[in-house]
Amino acid sequence: MASDSWAQAVDEQEAAAESIGSLQINEKDDQLKAAANGAKTEGNAEKTEDEDKDDKAAQSLLNKLIRSNLVDTSSQVEVLQRDPSSPLYSVKSFEELRLKPPLLQGVYAMGFNRPSKIQETALPMMLAEPPQNLIAQSQSGTGKTAAFVLAMLSHVDPENKWPQCLCVSPTYELALQTGKVIEQMGKFYPEVQLVYAIRGNKLERGTRLQEQIVIGTPGTVMDWCQKLKFIDPRKIKVFVLDEADVMIATQGHQDQSIRIQRMLPKTCQMLLFSATFEDTVWNFAKRIVPDPNIIKLKREEETLDTIKQYYVICNSKEEKFQALCNIYGAITIAQAMIFCHTRKTAGWLAGELSREGHQVALLSGEMQVEQRAAVIERFRDGKEKVLVTTNVCARGIDVEQVSVVINFDLPVDKDGNPDNETYLHRIGRTGRFGKRGLAINMVDSRFSMNILNRIQEHFNKKIEKLDTDDLDEIEKIAN
Repeated sequence: MASDSWAQAVDEQEAAAESIGSLQINEKDDQLKAAANGAKTEGNAEKTEDEDKDDKAAQSLLNKLIRSNLVDTSSQVEVLQRDPSSPLYSVKSFEELRLKPPLLQGVYAMGFNRPSKIQETALPMMLAEPPQNLIAQSQSGTGKTAAFVLAMLSHVDPENKWPQCLCVSPTYELALQTGKVIEQMGKFYPEVQLVYAIRGNKLERGTRLQEQIVIGTPGTVMDWCQKLKFIDPRKIKVFVLDEADVMIATQGHQDQSIRIQRMLPKTCQMLLFSATFEDTVWNFAKRIVPDPNIIKLKREEETLDTIKQYYVICNSKEEKFQALCNIYGAITIAQAMIFCHTRKTAGWLAGELSREGHQVALLSGEMQVEQRAAVIERFRDGKEKVLVTTNVCARGIDVEQVSVVINFDLPVDKDGNPDNETYLHRIGRTGRFGKRGLAINMVDSRFSMNILNRIQEHFNKKIEKLDTDDLDEIEKIAN
């Protein structure tokens, strides 16, 4: 395939906003898909000029789309109780939670055999009487969506035909993913209904919602509560704010979320989830959730101990490509991920590798999320052996077969300093699942050599120079 076809940008298509009626939980999946195509993402925050800046909402959605099962995390759960003197309960089975039979049936139908690590502690808190507020740190794949969905479904009184649970997500697409979990878990509980509060769903003025669960984006949820009065916020029993770190990255969403929370009764249970807890997220969480229990994942030290790191000296982009071909000749069995700084370089490199006869996949930020998920699935299935990507793929994607990561360009921040966190996330794609990994860094200038030296200092890890004599050792590591 010619290189210009690899570099060609994928046309952005803006979906037309169409009306989406309230959906029963047990309606067919294809209706939800049709709805997704008709809805427009809420929130029009300006993109930065940095073409490969991570889009947090897109990254979160991508992770949800490509997760086929729970991540087996070895992180330790740290619990800070609102009342340290009260007993701390955890469960090892869903039966211990004494769920309504239709919900237990739904949990097992989804393939959950036992609670995940975060569910073991979070579910007893979320299902407690009287209700307890919760702030929880949880990454994609840990089962947190299923946990708060189970809490919402458990607290609903199906006899009451008005909104009782409210879940706010940063984008329509993320709201749809939560809706799918509600649909699956509530499969045997048809009395409970769901409606989407999103910009494309235009209801008649004066409508009184009969659905018990509302999922939506902040602006529309606020309008439905305040201006249109479709929802009586005083009757909400459970309020979930999902993806808080994504929420505050979107212009306006933070203030809207706080205004929604202020309309709710003091008795309403508040549940907030975030993948990360920087100070900005933490300050936001404390404004939303009064007197919370807090669950944090003790940060597992990402180690470089299982990863062998090398660097290669080159003088140009073309020399880097030739070195790459020589190295890849020694590791033909393995799958490799190659990181570039810009889309242009990634497109050029993918085209050159393709011309050399390699099976290459290209991933970059301008692709729509569904396209990116499809590329990753093909790579995970082994249909392509090489994945060329920008930073869009540096986090959260587990492909067990990846044993080689190549930094065609070393990661730097906008000020030209080493981006140590990105370096760690990049080469952390290899050496996973207890296996040895291999990382190779391309150095083509004094500047990039300086960046490499500073990365070595930061991690206190020597990165060895690669020459031809090392290729046998590389083959052992990679294959």
